Amino acid sequence: MDITVIAAIEKLRTVNVAALKMHYQKVFGEESRSSNKQFLFRRIAWRLQADAEGNLSERAQLRSVEIADDADLRTRAPKDFLRAAAVNQQWAADRTRSGRDWRLPAPGTVLTRRLKNRQIVVKVLEEGFEYESRRYRSLSAIAREVTGTRWNGLLFFGLAERRHG
Repeated sequence: MDITVIAAIEKLRTVNVAALKMHYQKVFGEESRSSNKQFLFRRIAWRLQADAEGNLSERAQLRSVEIADDADLRTRAPKDFLRAAAVNQQWAADRTRSGRDWRLPAPGTVLTRRLKNRQIVVKVLEEGFEYESRRYRSLSAIAREVTGTRWNGLLFFGLAERRHG
């Protein structure tokens, strides 16, 4: 790279945002909408290098135009867009209206889980759960009793997936 370009870039590092904005206008021919010092520095430095080294090749410029022309831009929303949005809004409203955990199935649902030689059968109640004719406040309490270890009840009964991350 040309030593004068390197010197110009190094000088940019020392100037304030107002000076960078003035330099941006001079280099790009338009006022910058950004006042972020790092953004302005990088854009001006890129432009100085591009001017010195040459911009994209003509082939690359033509290819970028082809890619932009090939873009399949949707001009209309899908036919069921409004219906799907209404369903999603209703689902979200249902989740927030009830004090009940939205991940739990409706009362009366029977949850089963096979553990070794046992079939674990739990009935979902309006408040709590029933397992072997006893009431429990949570699925986790049942999972702990059955396994003897700490378990998240939703994971144990397959109502949630473990988050990795």
